[in-house]
Amino acid sequence: MKPSITYLPFLLLCITYSNTLLCSSTAADPLSSQPEAVVDTLGRPVKFGDYFYYIKPADKTGKYPGGGLGLRGIQGNMSDSSCPLCVVQETIELRDGLAMQFYPVNKPDDGIIRVDTDLNIQFAFPDTCNQPTVWRLQKTKGKWFVNLGGEIGNPGPETVSNWFKFLKTGKSKEGYNKYLILYCPMSVCRSCNVVCKNVGIVMQNGKRRLGLAKKPYEIVFES
Repeated sequence: MKPSITYLPFLLLCITYSNTLLCSSTAADPLSSQPEAVVDTLGRPVKFGDYFYYIKPADKTGKYPGGGLGLRGIQGNMSDSSCPLCVVQETIELRDGLAMQFYPVNKPDDGIIRVDTDLNIQFAFPDTCNQPTVWRLQKTKGKWFVNLGGEIGNPGPETVSNWFKFLKTGKSKEGYNKYLILYCPMSVCRSCNVVCKNVGIVMQNGKRRLGLAKKPYEIVFES
């Protein structure tokens, strides 16, 4: 069933975080007109398609240190792996989670993923539970969660729940570039007035589910 999303007017992408106003329109590579490249913990540009990355928490302390991102059953607790599946953060720090691939709305000539660019996120393995492993937003009991079942490409009203983007927030304690995940598919559907919100950790049945939240989930990319 197609999710029902309420859209709100949006003029300028600015986020208040840690008392700092982040405006993605200013995040550009000084040597070009393109937005800044997303980089992994080795300082290498993150690339689209047949490149695999683990999304890990930017900091190892705080309320949700944990590990990388994986999958669990929607209905059960953190140990349940029955279908259908949802996107969760592993509770054990040593667990990397599952590798992912990224597909921007417009295929870049240099293959590099850039900040403030609408893209699809896919777990890097074949369809499971009879559905694609592409992220999509779905509403359950008044909350928006990141589940599976999206599709790659085909931007428009029918796929508006499948698109996410990364914004740089600063440096981690280890000196890595850290990012947040944002749902704000402005370039995907020009006729849609979309609501822009952070993707963060939402607790449910002992699971650290990903969903729309006030506080962002700050991440780094490991290859």
